[in-house]
Amino acid sequence: MTAEDSRDTRPESWHAALHRLQREGLPHVLATQVTSAGSTPREPGARMVITADAVFDTLGGGTFEWQTIAAARRRLAGPDGKAEAGMSLEAFSLGGRSGQCCGGFVNVLLEVFPGSTATLALFGAGHVGRELVRLAAPLPWRVLWHDSRDDAFPAWSDDQPRLACRHAPDPAAAVAALPAGAHALVLTHDHTEDRALVDALLARGDMASLGLIGSRSKWASFRRRLHDAGHGEEALARVRCPIGTAAGGTGGDKTPYAIAIAAIAELLPRVESPARGDQRGLDPAKLRHSITDHST
Repeated sequence: MTAEDSRDTRPESWHAALHRLQREGLPHVLATQVTSAGSTPREPGARMVITADAVFDTLGGGTFEWQTIAAARRRLAGPDGKAEAGMSLEAFSLGGRSGQCCGGFVNVLLEVFPGSTATLALFGAGHVGRELVRLAAPLPWRVLWHDSRDDAFPAWSDDQPRLACRHAPDPAAAVAALPAGAHALVLTHDHTEDRALVDALLARGDMASLGLIGSRSKWASFRRRLHDAGHGEEALARVRCPIGTAAGGTGGDKTPYAIAIAAIAELLPRVESPARGDQRGLDPAKLRHSITDHST
């Protein structure tokens, strides 16, 4: 085995995992040991990153670490199944709460990063699709970019955060793999593929929104066929076609960039933003209590 092969097999460090998860827009918790008293496995500054199904690095192992992981995952699950951004301080008496013989005391700061606020499922890597992906880059959205053609994605897509490129020759399989609540935009190079995608997306019934590029006459033709395929009026009414004001047939700018701007502007009010309370971060009273009672 070469030195390079050996490096590839090492466990991912907390800072590498944090960078990757932030870049991919996935939910995670950064756990930081902030105080120590007495005998403890690690010193202040030790960190680990926790997701719903993985752990990166360590705070020293033992029951105390498992309790930290459990507390982090409760916050990732949230009261309604969704993580909420925020911080909390966990206090561990290693001889009491954690049952460890070293008997020290530790405070751990849990910082919850809920991941991207929305998922955009984009079908089509043509001119409009490329402009949409570029415009979405600064937004806190995760973009799942699909195309059925080989080598359809530009080289620059490798460097864009929160972007996943997926070769998708089977429309039904691509739609089945989407997370519930995604916002879908269909703009492939092929009308037959467009219709198959809209059919599959409507059949799922759990997309947050659904847009289709094209003219009103295109949608009239699609609508008849989708109705004949069994989709009801309520479902069909949820499809936006044309997408955006620039593609609305009103004489506006029809360049790919203008259509992409209009489509993004149309999506912005549809994407929910997390509510912010008057108080954010740690509760000052709880922080004072933890530090005062256990720092000595």
